[in-house]
Formats: sequence, C-alpha cells, structure tokens
Amino acid sequence: MSELVTVGGTAMCTMGTGPAPIRVTSQVKVMVSGKPTATIQDCQPGANIGPFGLCTSLANPQVAAATAAALGVLTPQPCMPVPAGCWIPTKPKVLVSGKPCLTNDCKLMCAYAGQISITNPAQLKATAK
Repeated sequence: MSELVTVGGTAMCTMGTGPAPIRVTSQVKVMVSGKPTATIQDCQPGANIGPFGLCTSLANPQVAAATAAALGVLTPQPCMPVPAGCWIPTKPKVLVSGKPCLTNDCKLMCAYAGQISITNPAQLKATAK
C-alpha cells in the first residue's frame, strides 16, 4: 500500500551519498497530518529536492573532471539533482489539487544516470489505494 509524501519526507539518489529533504511547492491546500501533500510536480532541484551529499556518477561533468584530474581515481563532487522530467506516478488517478499525488513508490530519473526514490514519505495517517 502506497503512502503519500508530505513536507518532511526524504529522498535518495542511487548516485548520491546522503538523503535529501522533500519540500512541497506545487500545492498547499491538501494536508495529511497537518502537512502539505506532495504531487509529482514537486521535482525542482533546490526548491523541492535538496542535495544528496556527493555525486558518484561519471555522467556528472563535475565528477568526470575531478576524476580525470585525479588520474582516474573516482572523485565525488557536490550532488545537486538534475531531474529528467517529473516524478513517475504510480497512482495517477489519485489527485492532489488536480495533480497526481507523490507516493513512496514513485521514481525520478536524474540526467546524471541516477534514480531518485523516496526513503521516508513522512505520512502519518492516510494512505493512497
């Protein structure tokens, strides 16, 4: 059973070294446990998804340059997500303010070869079926 993502939830990228907080900016009317509920449009770097520590993907130009400068030794660099679109909805018929809701099983692809997933939805009471 999927859980709705709310403010205070966290996400993780397969190429990052740490979790990032989720912030909701796509809507503020629908609440779960007194917190705004996220939609698949909450995917903007910085505004909705924080940095994931350090990036380990050689598809990231900063990592590739630092690794080349270190003579091939992988040299992770700061990891700010670069989403390749919106979150992929798993419950497209469950709408929050007219937009598909963001649930704990949604995925977001990063342009630097990572896959972002929800690690903590921060939902306390309601569930999406």
